[in-house]
Amino acid sequence: MLKVGLTTLGCKVNQCDSAALAEDLQSAGFSLTPFNTFADAYVINTCTVTAFADFQARQLIRRALKKNPLARVIVTGCYAQTQPRTLAALEGVSFVAGNDRKHKIADLLGRPAPDSPQILVGDIFLQTRFPSAPASKLTGRTRAFFKIQDGCDACCSYCIVPFARGRSRSLPLPDVLDGARNFVNQGFREIVLTGIHLGDYGRDLKPETSLICALESLLSGHPETRFRLSSIEPNEISDELLALPGHYRNLCPHLHIPLQSGDDGVLKRMKRRYDADFYSDLLDRVSRTWDDVAIGIDVLVGFPGEGEKEFRRTAELLEKLPAAYLHVFPYSERPGTASVELQPKVPATIRKERAAVLRALGAKKREAFARRFLGKNLPVLVEQARDKNTGLARGLSHNYLPVLLDKSPASLVNKFVNVRIEQIRDGKLTGRVL
Repeated sequence: MLKVGLTTLGCKVNQCDSAALAEDLQSAGFSLTPFNTFADAYVINTCTVTAFADFQARQLIRRALKKNPLARVIVTGCYAQTQPRTLAALEGVSFVAGNDRKHKIADLLGRPAPDSPQILVGDIFLQTRFPSAPASKLTGRTRAFFKIQDGCDACCSYCIVPFARGRSRSLPLPDVLDGARNFVNQGFREIVLTGIHLGDYGRDLKPETSLICALESLLSGHPETRFRLSSIEPNEISDELLALPGHYRNLCPHLHIPLQSGDDGVLKRMKRRYDADFYSDLLDRVSRTWDDVAIGIDVLVGFPGEGEKEFRRTAELLEKLPAAYLHVFPYSERPGTASVELQPKVPATIRKERAAVLRALGAKKREAFARRFLGKNLPVLVEQARDKNTGLARGLSHNYLPVLLDKSPASLVNKFVNVRIEQIRDGKLTGRVL
């Protein structure tokens, strides 16, 4: 029985792909082992959103070969899809399998090792079907991440994802309902719906459907399970979506809404489909409509043409917005994207400085949001792992707040508990289980 080490870089969609891949490998008779241990083969599911993600993938290849210089190394994922020849040229790589060939990896491991690296990457834009079925079993988690959409048709000028993932494709609605039912039957109390462009769900299906239709079926069909949305575009947050919390208490009050820039000129060069006023009005409407909602924001600094004035507009807008947290990224040139040709470039040192400024603002926003709940009760899903620093049990509130618990017997793991929030300790909420 061959031992296989599998590791994943990047987003929750990639993690869902790896869960399905792990199931394929085990079904084919391979034994999964931790990636940092000796294995006969290593599979690296890569990300390529930034140059640093590419660097991490190359590091993992070297790390695998240090553990076993004779191991077969298979590189898959978004970096493999967009730059297969670069990866195939690296010493020790046996196969480069694109996102359209992940389902073939178990077969590749069953073959004799090739004499030279082999590239199995097709034209991702020719893919019209949903790329993989969800994993039927997940282990070691209290929350199930469920990919129901892949690909993106937006083609923002800075983004390589469409070249890595292809056009928007959706998991058919009957399969979404079956997959959710399966996770519920396994005992998961929370299901996180994920996708590359989640708000686009269902438009490619026949008959056409929508994320709202899928949510209504899921929320009404599983009232004891809470559902959470991953990132969703600003212009896809409709009145129908904001009406759902009034009908279904099991939709988590949590939206992650990318902004990228607070300057209209920069947004236009990014090929985003809204302006700063639209975004500001949207967040005001979301926070007034949805009690206790946590709003996360993506922001990209150092985009070509972002001068000090444009950056200040972004910072000032973020100061005013009702955000619970920020995800801040310095701009990274991605080969083949439209923004590579844009001028003037922002020096890397300035990108780093601006990212630090907004991350400090994000830390203030996070603490201010958490402080709103001191002295209040929050519904918390108790997790299996404990907090590394304090050893206390931990859980996640419905509005995405990590909460440390004064006590938590094993019998409470994977259960909802009502927690009285009493203090903030090292930036984390702590509370008493009622």
